[in-house]
Amino acid sequence: MKTSLLNEDWAILTKFLPKGWQTKAKELGALVRRKKIDSANTLLRILLIHLADGKSLRTTAAYAKEVNLCDIKDVALIHRLRESGEWLHWMAVELFKSLQSHPSPDTISNRYRIRLVDGSLIREPGTTGTDWRLHYCFQLNNLRCDTFKITSTKTGESLQRYSIKKDDFLIGDRGYCQRKGIVHVLNHQGHVMVRFHSTNLPLFTRKGSPCPVLKYLRSLPDGVSGDWDVWFKDPDNGRLIKGRLCSLRKSKDAIEKAEKQARLSASKRGRKLKPETLEYARYITLFTTVNRHNFKREDLLSLYRGRWQIELVFKHLKSIIGIGHLPNHSQKSSISWLYGKMVVALLVESLYQEAEFFSP
Repeated sequence: MKTSLLNEDWAILTKFLPKGWQTKAKELGALVRRKKIDSANTLLRILLIHLADGKSLRTTAAYAKEVNLCDIKDVALIHRLRESGEWLHWMAVELFKSLQSHPSPDTISNRYRIRLVDGSLIREPGTTGTDWRLHYCFQLNNLRCDTFKITSTKTGESLQRYSIKKDDFLIGDRGYCQRKGIVHVLNHQGHVMVRFHSTNLPLFTRKGSPCPVLKYLRSLPDGVSGDWDVWFKDPDNGRLIKGRLCSLRKSKDAIEKAEKQARLSASKRGRKLKPETLEYARYITLFTTVNRHNFKREDLLSLYRGRWQIELVFKHLKSIIGIGHLPNHSQKSSISWLYGKMVVALLVESLYQEAEFFSP
């Protein structure tokens, strides 16, 4: 999305920013130095030129001078971005709170540190651009980024990329539904909830025979969720490890959309679509290691819906990341950049929701 920041639309955009955002810039250290940039308004405009429009730091600095916004060098701008991390993080949290409609159940959030893991490719523009894979983890209750790793594109997504503490609860999409990653979390006394991937995570019964997952799913009446005990084999020693499978049949419209997406994905990859793949697409199916006696399936499905809410933000974030210039000068500047991308994505979501209810 191209964002015009130097016209009358800026006044409209600022209406969606959290109350007190200008005061917080000074309080959180983004405006300690007022040389070159003397206000939160100017600072945010410049940062959004870089973050939302996808301009490099050097191009951003040149553009800011051209339109008489301010005269600043790219080296000074990267410092400003780095020192704005806490401010951008605060804005992201406040914007997310305003969008939340499905908060996580207290019984879960009070007991576990809920962490949302995700990854994305960063493709720099131009023939000399570099490709990376970004691995990051946000804590759901405060959107705090506790893990930020940049690797080559050969390094795939896995829960093994993250350090685990006791009672961590990691939530991820199908890409993280892998046996080694799940075992890694369990070995450190954490728990997992991931979107089920039948190929990556073969399931078994207590006695070690193949689990009839599709038979379970077909038994679900419309609007009724299911919850079954399942086991998978530790890839290192073959030991059976217990988990749960929770599932809910999608609505008719959602099924049609999911089947269309599955056919399109198979066509793009030049693969023949398996009938069972289409059938799995009709359900939201989760694999988790949390205990049923402590957490009901309704709570877990509600928690995953909370992930889907932020997944909307992640989708915007991923599309924006693809055109951005990652300032990988330091860990601090990279995390500040990611928080800034979150602010842009959340503003996009806020504008979208506003457009749904009001005439443009």
